[in-house]
Amino acid sequence: MERIINKNKKYKLVSLFSGIGGLDLGFDYSGFDIVWANDMDKYAVQSYIANVGKNIVQGDIRLVKNTIPEHDVLVGGFPCQPFSSLGKLEGFDDSQGRGTLFFEIMDIIKTHDTKVVVLENVKNILSHNKGETFRRIKDEFEDAGYRLFSEVLNSADFGVPQRRNRLFMIAFNKKYYDIQTFDFPNPEKLKVTTQDLLDKNVEAKYFLTKKVAETVLSRGKNNAVSEPTIDLPISKTLTATMHKWHRASQDNYFTDKKNYDKYCDDNRIPIRRLTPNECRKLQGFPSDWKYVVSDLQCYRQFGNAVTVNVSYAVAKKIREVMDK
Repeated sequence: MERIINKNKKYKLVSLFSGIGGLDLGFDYSGFDIVWANDMDKYAVQSYIANVGKNIVQGDIRLVKNTIPEHDVLVGGFPCQPFSSLGKLEGFDDSQGRGTLFFEIMDIIKTHDTKVVVLENVKNILSHNKGETFRRIKDEFEDAGYRLFSEVLNSADFGVPQRRNRLFMIAFNKKYYDIQTFDFPNPEKLKVTTQDLLDKNVEAKYFLTKKVAETVLSRGKNNAVSEPTIDLPISKTLTATMHKWHRASQDNYFTDKKNYDKYCDDNRIPIRRLTPNECRKLQGFPSDWKYVVSDLQCYRQFGNAVTVNVSYAVAKKIREVMDK
């Protein structure tokens, strides 16, 4: 989606684990004032500064949280790897300490008496550890004086042709908001396909070489057999590792004879991966996006991002509650 300039900025917002600002942009478009953001990845911070704003601090949140200013709303897509089916599913016991970052969030909102908290994560967190992980999260919010609402939202229901199911958790501080229900945004009918968003000019480097194609288009073997699928009108979930040429049963590949004929030699086939610019479109980032990092970092950043369309829809609903 294109940028929305909202001059009616009313609520101060802090963003944690900001990445390149997918959550942040949706709230910015809805009239929230981003006063402080944080991410520890220097490349994500570079993209954020170039495209979202300069109020971002690079560093480990555990080391910089004392610099967080007063705010009304805290948002964060806290690290999902400990809960993702693509990871080791170590949860709060993650060997790299990422699972415990949730408790850093709880410490921050208690310290600042934050009014509204918005967290995003993989939907697998609902079933992780037989549901105990999510029950712990709910209990933590309840003990801190918040009422938590949650819903799995699919990016394909909000204007972008990407199958991306993510859990959104909205917590209202009961000291400020006495609400019993929260209406999440309703799904919309999808009006475009991935093919509608594909770039007109695509360089040869994005096309499969014949050697790579043997792996990408294979069915796998032993216990990892799955049919390759290409040219899907609704893309599979973008991932942070899509730069690795995964098999076509996992990642997105498209037939592109026109660009193949223009740019490729006989060492390649007329099937290609998504370009970083196409990933941008599938995540709802605006067309004036400035690319200040490598392709590899772009793939990681868009694969890790929150879809802006979904963030915007959620932010509008939260603003309705806060305005009342």
